[in-house]
Amino acid sequence: TTVDEVVAYFKEKIAANPKVKFIAVFDHFEHTTHIGGTIAPEIKAAAEVIFCFGIALPNPMVLAVRPRSIGIADMGDKFVVTFLEAPMAPANEAMEAWTKGLHNKD
Repeated sequence: TTVDEVVAYFKEKIAANPKVKFIAVFDHFEHTTHIGGTIAPEIKAAAEVIFCFGIALPNPMVLAVRPRSIGIADMGDKFVVTFLEAPMAPANEAMEAWTKGLHNKD
């Protein structure tokens, strides 16, 4: 399994939900390498999948917490998948279900 394969998995989940809009994939490893930044030696690859659940726009303050992202890091012997809790329960439930679904994927 590679970071690109995990990214593809999340892109499939996003595409399957009509209330979620895929925005981009950010290759964080490439960016940090390109600018001469520091990367922990155990991180072999790293990317973020960026997307938005924007099902409501109740006030301008919510713009600061959108869009959402899921980070994927290849640690050599395992993957670390991270996301920040969203202020909207359906978004959290979806991101948790998608991430837990990785354990059940062949």
